[in-house]
Amino acid sequence: MPLLNRIEGALSRSLLRCAGAPPRLQQAMQHAVFPGGARIRPQLCVAVALACGDDDPELSDAMAAALELLHCASLVHDDLPCFDNADTRRGLPSVHRAFGERLAVLSGDALIVMAFRELARAGSRHPERLATVMRWLDEGVGPPNGIVAGQAWECEPSARLDQYQRAKTGALFSAATAGGAAAAGADGHDWFALGANLGEAYQVADDIRDVISDPALLGKPVGQDMLLGRPSSAQELGLDGAVIHFDRLIARAIESIPACPGEALLRSLVLSEARRLVPSEGPASVQRVVSSPIQAPAPGGRAVASRTVREH
Repeated sequence: MPLLNRIEGALSRSLLRCAGAPPRLQQAMQHAVFPGGARIRPQLCVAVALACGDDDPELSDAMAAALELLHCASLVHDDLPCFDNADTRRGLPSVHRAFGERLAVLSGDALIVMAFRELARAGSRHPERLATVMRWLDEGVGPPNGIVAGQAWECEPSARLDQYQRAKTGALFSAATAGGAAAAGADGHDWFALGANLGEAYQVADDIRDVISDPALLGKPVGQDMLLGRPSSAQELGLDGAVIHFDRLIARAIESIPACPGEALLRSLVLSEARRLVPSEGPASVQRVVSSPIQAPAPGGRAVASRTVREH
């Protein structure tokens, strides 16, 4: 079954288990989760689980759903007036715009609880793995280094860029790869670097898109980093430097994939996501031209990336 079919099915089942909750709360949660974005975190989780044998798909699907539920919860809270005050998300009104601030807070809280509930429900076949999988998820979300800490760094007078990016985005990616491996009975530490590098690359790409992308195409407001004074690779390194850093992180992510039967699938997933993340064109004032795609590494070799940025 294609990865996305598995993920969408797991998410749909998790929301069906909320039947009987107040109707507008259910609607707000549905709005937060569907239609989804790229689902890259759960895709990584299931892809790694498959590479490690995936002998307990119920547990790996639950981990994938939990990751996406937590990610969606973070977006709901991120869009609130006390943070970004964003009107749109994924091309639709943000949850607080569609349902009000009170239901946005509550729906985000509910999605967080649901994430851990999904894992608890799926741990019966291999209960010895559940604590490890739960620990990876907890590390990706809670302090000191999870996405909650990443959001909290925005509340500080200053933040170190790499520390902020690893917590804000990288932590949940690391939880996806390490947790996917653990759900299949493998050692998550072997897969941690893949998620860490790809997650940091994802945040760098988001910084780039915040500068050059069209909000209608991106599905959310742009220019928020400068407006809100957030740390940004595009501002600290410049667009050229940010793109070079992005390509370096993608190369490291590919190099970190352990030798396994699913190595080709994972490399393909990373490369396709890299091409999707940074748009080939921005507004008229800033154009980014991709001169050639990232090249997959030859056996035993290193990934090669060739990209240029042209501003005019």
